[in-house]
Amino acid sequence: MNKFHGTGVALVTPFNADGSVDYDSLKKLINYQIDGKVEYLVSLGTTGESATLNKEEKKKIWAYTAEINNGRLPLVAGIASNNTAEVIEHIKGFESEGYDAILSASPYYNKPTQEGIYQHYKAISESTDLSVLLYNVPGRTASNVSAETTCRLATDFKNIIGTKEASGSFDQFNQIMRDKPEDFMLISGDDPVALPMISLGAVGIISVVGNALPLQFSDMIRLCLKGDFKAAQKIHLQLIEFTRLIFAEGNPAGVKAALKYFGVCGDQVRLPLVPASAGLSQQIIAQIEQIIK
Repeated sequence: MNKFHGTGVALVTPFNADGSVDYDSLKKLINYQIDGKVEYLVSLGTTGESATLNKEEKKKIWAYTAEINNGRLPLVAGIASNNTAEVIEHIKGFESEGYDAILSASPYYNKPTQEGIYQHYKAISESTDLSVLLYNVPGRTASNVSAETTCRLATDFKNIIGTKEASGSFDQFNQIMRDKPEDFMLISGDDPVALPMISLGAVGIISVVGNALPLQFSDMIRLCLKGDFKAAQKIHLQLIEFTRLIFAEGNPAGVKAALKYFGVCGDQVRLPLVPASAGLSQQIIAQIEQIIK
């Protein structure tokens, strides 16, 4: 599954001033990522504000993204819910042409047991021929997918090919790396810890920062995967403050402020999110100008 090694970017969803989806800017964004040499794209993950998009909007965005990408990069679709039956319904109605995998976040709010999480992903795996990436993000779901559950799923279902790990627990990363099947992929879900995770054996990242700085970030990840951590560290350290700032008022407000500076899309988000404050936007721009000078 080398197509998912390196930098995947969790694309933002650009909006017009009236809150409608800005497809012209989405086209710009996709081409900006491809020009920035990232390895694959993720459509409608958390960063894509999928929680505030309706079913028809999601279908149109997925189809448009596949059309503009036109097979140039592997594509992953974010499909998740805290209702297992609803996820399966969405997967069965998903027009998968042009897509290589599904990324599905663990159920949020319900706080299922580990057995409940296992049965949820079992049902997803059995509902599709597409590859499935788990997504563990306890800070948003209020529930952790344990290393034991992750490795159990990886062992039991051939189409569950990897996990996007955003638990922040290096103890958990270590356990997954030790106990997983050889070809199961550990993928970083947090930009700030991608470098050390790759040193443990992760195969890359699904990134937010990559939206704004695809070339710089993907260069760093490629250096890590080559084992040149000294060169990668130089870029990593250069990006620390920018990364901190783009998450300071939540995601994707900060990264959209950066994309506005680059002329890729506007900084509009949908309520209950609000755009980055003027002060934060100025700090983000100042960091960009230091990085790209």
